[in-house]
Amino acid sequence: MISANIPQTPAVSNEPIRAYRPGTEETQALQQVMDHMAAQQADIPCYIGGDEVRTGVTEAVVMPHDHQHILGQAHAGGANELNAAADAAIAAQHEWANLPWQSRAAVFLKAADLIAGPYRNIINAATMHGQSKNCFQAEIDSACELIDFLRFNAYFYEQIMSQQPISSPGVWNQLDWRPLEGFVLAITPFNFTAIAGNLPATPAMLGNTVVWKPSGTQMLSASVIMEVFKAAGLPDGVINMVAADGPVAGAALLPRPELAGVHFTGSTPTFQHIFAEVGANIGRYHSYPRLVGETGGKDFVFAHESSDPEAVATALSRGAFEYQGQKCSAASRAYIPASMWGEVKDRLVADIQSFKMGSTRDFSNFINAVIDERSFDKIKSYVDFAAQASDAEIIVGGGCDKSAGYFIEPTVIVTSNPQFKTMQEEIFGPVLTIYVYDEAAFEATLDLCDQGSIYALTGAIFAQDRYLISHMTDRLRHAAGNFYINDKPTGAVVGQQPFGGGRASGTNDKAGSALNLYRWLSPRTIKETFVPPTDYRYPFLG
Repeated sequence: MISANIPQTPAVSNEPIRAYRPGTEETQALQQVMDHMAAQQADIPCYIGGDEVRTGVTEAVVMPHDHQHILGQAHAGGANELNAAADAAIAAQHEWANLPWQSRAAVFLKAADLIAGPYRNIINAATMHGQSKNCFQAEIDSACELIDFLRFNAYFYEQIMSQQPISSPGVWNQLDWRPLEGFVLAITPFNFTAIAGNLPATPAMLGNTVVWKPSGTQMLSASVIMEVFKAAGLPDGVINMVAADGPVAGAALLPRPELAGVHFTGSTPTFQHIFAEVGANIGRYHSYPRLVGETGGKDFVFAHESSDPEAVATALSRGAFEYQGQKCSAASRAYIPASMWGEVKDRLVADIQSFKMGSTRDFSNFINAVIDERSFDKIKSYVDFAAQASDAEIIVGGGCDKSAGYFIEPTVIVTSNPQFKTMQEEIFGPVLTIYVYDEAAFEATLDLCDQGSIYALTGAIFAQDRYLISHMTDRLRHAAGNFYINDKPTGAVVGQQPFGGGRASGTNDKAGSALNLYRWLSPRTIKETFVPPTDYRYPFLG
């Protein structure tokens, strides 16, 4: 039973997804906003305290699918701006933390409604232009998932506030759910606008103040997020956004004694570096910093011979190639039994050959561009390696062209070597590697799947027999933090499949659940004795 003095947040459910069918009013409205935005030049400042800071050191914001089209300029910050942002966050925390919790939650609930309403097309268009997502991928990310994060986090916060200890006669025990002392550093990736909004918003809702370092290739939608937060009434200094190079941000902020935590999504080597830096500075901090990270993946699909070949092929075509494979959860390696490989291959190749690739403005395109030239060159190096290998074959795709946009064809590699390079290393692009196994080696192949990667983010199994499903689930228990049965390994929904993995994939603190919120709270136990004793002597003393 929720205590009467804890206000109840509005009823929560997942935001409905718009379909954007051809010719519909919602499609035409989004395309009109895209056209308007493409004709503008955004001037994106840093946000420090109450100021929009324009440093004059700018980076062009471009369309990945048309890299000569400049969408605007983003002002980059250095050590001075980063430290000023941390100072602003520290200065803002006392007043922000002392607001009633429901007043803080209301800011982000309002932000959710703004995104669901007047900002929906704006944030989707920014994501489509700046991060090269098609309309559906943008809708499920920058609109629906971000809305869900904001609304569900308020609901989870209410549940946490209601958790109170029991009290004995004459005593009242309470838990004071405090924010952390100091500032939280949020470091966010390019690939999910929802993650970019959630990583600073979650600690802030709970009373923390934040320095947010967004990805340089996500700046257009990052600026929309800040615009929404300000429109929702977020006070100055609560979330301070500074675009900066990662090493510059780390050098400026990680040694600061007031660092209370790091909320991170990005590469495994970067998070490991942050961990090492925090460890090296551990004696400097006012409190031990909370380190929450979701990092890399080498996500698998494992099919048993009893599974449906069409379902397996669809899981691969969707799971590996939606958003050009630039999802931490994207299917990147697959284990397919020899007896069904022919049928899976035919269906998969036919699916890929039917994909249309091009600009996000054309809603019939399933595939768009990878994020930038650096990613393009890295992904192409893996494709080139496979093309020259004696123990691998590219059965579809393999084409790469960056003359107009950073386009890489969806590529499927088949290898006879389960330890092949592209079976083990994270590529973060539209490349799927398949190992065809002998059914007699089913158990050994499960071992290969479990031990074939340092990561443990997502994975999927396909089978019909319930004993087999249970067996495979048990054998691969630690291979994935998000595990799917007869479904692709992508598409986790807030409140339904809390997201995160273990091993080299992160701290598994499960964004989209209350588990993540606990990491940004420091509970204080309060015991009040109504009639305190006045004599030290206990009864046993006689």
